[in-house]
Amino acid sequence: MASFLTPNRHGYSIRFSPFNPNHLVVATSQFFGLTGGGTLFLLESNSDDKLQELRLFQWSDGLFDVVWSETDPTVVVTASGDRCLQIWNLTENQTPNVLDEHKKEVYSVDWSKTRQDQFVISASWDCTVKLWDPNRKTSLNTFNGHEQLVYNAMWSPHIPNCFASVSGDGTMKLWNSLNPHYPSASYKVHDAEVLSCDWCKYDQNIIATAGSDGLIRGWDLRNLSQPIFQLVGCESAVRRIQFSPHNLSVIASVSYDFTTRIWDFSKQSGPVETIKHHSEFVYGLDWNTLKRGQIGDCGWDSLVHVFTPNCMLNI
Repeated sequence: MASFLTPNRHGYSIRFSPFNPNHLVVATSQFFGLTGGGTLFLLESNSDDKLQELRLFQWSDGLFDVVWSETDPTVVVTASGDRCLQIWNLTENQTPNVLDEHKKEVYSVDWSKTRQDQFVISASWDCTVKLWDPNRKTSLNTFNGHEQLVYNAMWSPHIPNCFASVSGDGTMKLWNSLNPHYPSASYKVHDAEVLSCDWCKYDQNIIATAGSDGLIRGWDLRNLSQPIFQLVGCESAVRRIQFSPHNLSVIASVSYDFTTRIWDFSKQSGPVETIKHHSEFVYGLDWNTLKRGQIGDCGWDSLVHVFTPNCMLNI
């Protein structure tokens, strides 16, 4: 396992590059994101199982999420506590391009995965999701409908113009980015705040949600009346989930119970492996699409870990 310390910065989000298997970025905040600034780390994992800092970038407020461009290996977008998005060029020292329209903290950012269009969505505590062209200063659309703050919004990797959003109101909403007025569908998916969602990489009809109730639920878009699976085992809120890019039924999660867990919903409702290498809330999670089985996580203990879970060696 390779580890890296982000001194006086608490990890919120980690993302592997879709272009370089050894590069990753980590978005962090000072003072647990409650006040102070933020730092974006560009790291490299080398053959010695070590993480090396290549560059770092400072922002005046806490950074809560980060995503890579799908077309440019030098560009990432971050979301921050000062209501803004920042578009960074990782090869330059210039200040980032700033997108400032949200009314409250921006908690989630995602770049579209289908090749037809290249758009960014941002989810905010102002209860909205916004659609952006990264080359424009103003948003293209604003999506209203959630009654409480929006924690996460994620593009479908299969269906053009389709994304899902989840909120403190317990609902998941599906949207067509061409129609900002009404969601395509809205369902109560947890009797608690919904903190994260992710799409299955191998079946366009499967999406999973995770809540402050500690549950992970899977849904089939063709019938959302009840979950197709429920994963149980986290002792606190599940902060982030992500389907494996290499296995249809494998999901990773990170939680406020200090754990990272690997699940296989085709086999059992409990975790197939539980990793306890953090001493605080675990916030960030990502699979490396270019290295089978490799995963990264980060947490409020200022530690970043890159590793391959034992159970993934045989899957």
